[in-house]
Amino acid sequence: MIHEIKTSDKPKRTIPLPGCFDLSLYVFKHDRQCCLGYYIQCWQRVAQTNLNHSSVLCQVHGGSFQSWTTASASESTRLSSRLNSRFLVFFCRMLRESYPFVEDSFSRFPSQSNIYGLCQAGEQELLAATLKGKVVCFRYQELQQKTRPVAKEVQFTYIPVDAEIVSIDAFNKSPPNKGLVVGITFIKDSGDKATPFLNIYCDYEPGSEFNLDSIAQSCLNLELQFTPFQLYHAEVQFDEGGSETVFLLSGHDQRIHLYKENASLHQFEEQPVERLFPELQQLPSNVLWLDMLSIAGGRRLSAFGCQNGCVGLALVTQTGREVLQSWRVQFDSPISTVLLFPLTSHCSGEKKEATEGYNLLVTSTIEMAVVYRDVQDCGLSRSMCLPESDQWDAVLCALVIDLDFDGQKEVLLGTYGQELLCYKFQAAGSGLGSQIELQWRRSFKSPVLSVIYLDLTGDGLRELAVLTLKGLHILQHSLTVSADLVLERLLQRVSALTAVLELETDKAQDAEEKDAPAQKQEFSAQGSSD
Repeated sequence: MIHEIKTSDKPKRTIPLPGCFDLSLYVFKHDRQCCLGYYIQCWQRVAQTNLNHSSVLCQVHGGSFQSWTTASASESTRLSSRLNSRFLVFFCRMLRESYPFVEDSFSRFPSQSNIYGLCQAGEQELLAATLKGKVVCFRYQELQQKTRPVAKEVQFTYIPVDAEIVSIDAFNKSPPNKGLVVGITFIKDSGDKATPFLNIYCDYEPGSEFNLDSIAQSCLNLELQFTPFQLYHAEVQFDEGGSETVFLLSGHDQRIHLYKENASLHQFEEQPVERLFPELQQLPSNVLWLDMLSIAGGRRLSAFGCQNGCVGLALVTQTGREVLQSWRVQFDSPISTVLLFPLTSHCSGEKKEATEGYNLLVTSTIEMAVVYRDVQDCGLSRSMCLPESDQWDAVLCALVIDLDFDGQKEVLLGTYGQELLCYKFQAAGSGLGSQIELQWRRSFKSPVLSVIYLDLTGDGLRELAVLTLKGLHILQHSLTVSADLVLERLLQRVSALTAVLELETDKAQDAEEKDAPAQKQEFSAQGSSD
């Protein structure tokens, strides 16, 4: 079954403008939420308004607005016709620089999803689970000599028709093992009793380890004694030097459950979580979100957010399973997301990236999102709030990536208020991101549940997948802007290489000039001896 995919239409907006106002203030107040059509309509109505009476006009000059005061009707007509094209060019450039995406497609799902309903499967595929037991695979493929988006339902076995899917996750096995593993939790309604299950899909047949249709038929069905929440995977390091990826499942029993593969039996088994993750014992409440990050020195950072508002953070040795330090902080509302991430910067004159430290992003259902800085050294003592992050209902998902390819990361927040917010770390003089500002926001037609950044088309440029209550949006970087950036970087590289070559040439010439008198002396000495 192939679901409907279309390029989403831009919403038409009506603009209630007062008879006389300062356009610069109005535009800059609304520029983060409007599309180009909004600006065009705004300018047209302003031009029509100012033809009839004296008003305040705005001129675009050097990328900024300057006020034109008390213009007559004839002057307004002349200025409107002269500035209209410049106005639109300016806003095209401003939109391109601030909002880096264009929507490529929208896939409408047969029923709604939730915050645990989207995962990456392999390099170029997405799996989206809906509440009515359906799993949709989204990919790009060649159709009629063009790369087109395709959303196809995958028939995973042992999922009843009346089941409600709670969460889904997938991972590639750690080397030297090969294969894709998919985990799906769901609740089967048997009338008088609701029974939760965990299905783990993995195909051990050679040649079918990454074939999603074959994997969907190879199922291990586990009945659960708790209501499942987030299904997460993490890589475990062993003393012998090997590694293995395992499933971690949080439940309403205030525990994290560990599922590890038994290679000899070709199946997954539940094992005590404290053996591999001692930091996940004695949890204060039901864990709604879990995240882990391997850092230098054979250590691991683990963070969890609970239903009672508690956030836990631990620094653990990978192989010794020793908890070096742990911290906790209490919020006033349930925690929706915790996300560990490093901040890096490009040092001038050096090719290497210098890691500034590891940070923790925490979002809750009522309060502002918070970033804790340098958690491996400072724990949860250095906090920074994301301004206005509590203005669009509960934050449901988060992502930290470099969207504009400038070496500084952005924070994306998806809200139940149907907004996608983008925050930018602003570098201080020392090179550290000392503050964070709201760069832009984009409105959707339903709540934003999950976001993933991956290369779906295989062209080396990643897409932003946005899961909403009604379907999946695929946002792509503007090819024009990306091409301009590539050319700019190539020119910088050529300039740097040219400068190096000129420097080496100058050094060679200086060396030749220094060697010339010595060679002349040597030739003179040889002539006199002859």
